[in-house]
Amino acid sequence: MELRVHDLACRRGEVTVIEGLNFRLAPGDCLVLRGPNGSGKTTLLRTLAGLAPPAAGRIELDEDAILYAGHADGIKAQLTVAENLAFWARVYGGADIAPALAAFRLGDLRDRQAQHLSAGQKRRLGLARLKVCPRPVWALDEPTVSLDRETVATFADVVADHCTAGGSAIIATHVDLGIAGTRLLDIAPFRAREDGDAGSPFLDAAFDAEPAR
Repeated sequence: MELRVHDLACRRGEVTVIEGLNFRLAPGDCLVLRGPNGSGKTTLLRTLAGLAPPAAGRIELDEDAILYAGHADGIKAQLTVAENLAFWARVYGGADIAPALAAFRLGDLRDRQAQHLSAGQKRRLGLARLKVCPRPVWALDEPTVSLDRETVATFADVVADHCTAGGSAIIATHVDLGIAGTRLLDIAPFRAREDGDAGSPFLDAAFDAEPAR
């Protein structure tokens, strides 16, 4: 399923932070958002996920096709690791949680309450949700926070497998995930002007000329 964005403007509260943004995300694509803190990456992802309305422009994608994972891990402290995953699996269609436990090395922690996990373990559990939520488009906001190098590599493999299987991902991160074919989109040229001037029009130059390695 393809995501198409046309002349999009995004607002944080009452302030427009992005204007004039156009891009396409086709099945198999992995797109990494770049830009300084406060440039609007989180606002863009939340808008794409339907958590905030566009200030202008159009997003072509069924909201049920996108899975958003933000800074919060979205876990229930009183539930165990397995119970958290089973809850998400039921909500999104009843997927087997075993692959998610294995992918993020949570098998030994399956019966531990989430409140007793370390920050890195909580992040792994939050990301394991990706494996039990069968939505084709992933919108991920700084997903590698609190992860060690090994788990970052595991996460990158999960994203790569998702894209190889025909899914797609748009990720705000400053970490080089090493996913072959990744494109970079710098959103700085699309920041709204304080004087009200329109943002920069869509240019292919906003993307890397070559895929990231």
